[in-house]
Amino acid sequence: MIPFFLFISVIIIQRLIELMIARKNEKWMKEQGALEFGTNHYPFIVLMHSLFFLVLVFEKIAFSRELAPIWPLLAAVFIFAQLMRVWAISSLGRYWNTKIIVLPNVDVVRKGPYRFIKHPNYLVVSIELLVVPLFYGAFVTACLFTLLNILMLSVRIPAEERALRELTEYEGSFEKCNRFLPKMLNKYDN
Repeated sequence: MIPFFLFISVIIIQRLIELMIARKNEKWMKEQGALEFGTNHYPFIVLMHSLFFLVLVFEKIAFSRELAPIWPLLAAVFIFAQLMRVWAISSLGRYWNTKIIVLPNVDVVRKGPYRFIKHPNYLVVSIELLVVPLFYGAFVTACLFTLLNILMLSVRIPAEERALRELTEYEGSFEKCNRFLPKMLNKYDN
């Protein structure tokens, strides 16, 4: 039980550090004239991520979930996701945030993982919401929060895409980028 709580504590501390970075970036961006979008759905994102940890802990304890036999594979996927998270956050620098905050007329970041996929941080979150519960056989948590995340991203990504198109040269910024799935993703942007 102690390794489980240490693992979850590390993830929670990581999230709290990210929130501190996001608040610092938000303050700087708004001082530069940035605008915020998606304020109606943001509290639901915070609620979903908070409930994730509570439901995971409940399922682990209430149903005596044990470490999955495939935990080494899941650990590798989790580490990959963490490296991708750091790469995405560091690539955006001061523009990274947990909220949709856009600075008008600024060049869209096209480096790091953004050269290859539109929303790498959302990919990381999706991986984590699936992999972390599976570490401990918490299938209910994995399924429930994967579905909730899909629902949340179906609102979040279009809102972010609209904000970027409205205030930046977003579409034209990626014409010469070799993304893995540019055509598939563009089909859902409208």
